[in-house]
Amino acid sequence: MPTSGENVRLARLFSEDQRAVVIAIDHGLYMGPLPGLVDLASAVGRIGGADAILLTSGAVEHCQTVFARRGAPAMMIRLNWASNYVSIWNYQHSHSVPMLSIAEAAALGADLVLASITLRNPDEAEDAVNVETFSSYVSEKRALGVPLVGEVFPTGGDDADPEALQDMVMVGCRMIAELGADVIKTFYTGPGFEKITASTPVPILALGSKKTPHEIDALKLAAAAVNAGARGVVFGRNVVQAREPQRFLEALMEVVKHGKDPEPVFKKLGLS
Repeated sequence: MPTSGENVRLARLFSEDQRAVVIAIDHGLYMGPLPGLVDLASAVGRIGGADAILLTSGAVEHCQTVFARRGAPAMMIRLNWASNYVSIWNYQHSHSVPMLSIAEAAALGADLVLASITLRNPDEAEDAVNVETFSSYVSEKRALGVPLVGEVFPTGGDDADPEALQDMVMVGCRMIAELGADVIKTFYTGPGFEKITASTPVPILALGSKKTPHEIDALKLAAAAVNAGARGVVFGRNVVQAREPQRFLEALMEVVKHGKDPEPVFKKLGLS
């Protein structure tokens, strides 16, 4: 059962039972300085209207001004590092190691924390260690009252075969919920995503993954995900690499939080 602290902090994220829009700027941890994130301070300044921002512990000192104000987005800090995220080097395994404790993240100002888990690895021992690492965070978050977002991220990500991805995400979401995650971040898998949200007893946030060829495609992905039961989205490159990140974020908020149709929102905000 979530503690009162977890409930209070989660209620802020899903304020008034609305869906949440989280912007991720933690890509440098796995991909280096991507376009749109070369200057972290400038990047975060353009996304201050989000409900939450996902970042790394080392990025906090460069971005803290956006959080130090009334009505600021919630700070979500990533806790562990896993080799399968380093897509630029084509790692095939997922060796996960802790980067910091939840207490250390809270001391930096975190309102929520995120830990990833990858299962069905080539070596069963990897799965066991990954579960052990995630479970240690569950024990700590219960003691501290800080909500834990569990990220289900199969090796290969959305490059995996669609049927295999659907199966891995569906099983992984249920597993990580039963391990004790308060919220889950994972891939939108297409038509079968509704089955995943229906069989997972905690809120799911759909991630945006790669930059879509056209910005309207990202809005359509977000709309499809929330229509299939997602409680919000976690978008990174599709926002920070948009031609106008602030305006695109405004459009994303309209689609996700208020259920607006992507096409008219896109045109209304002059994004076409």
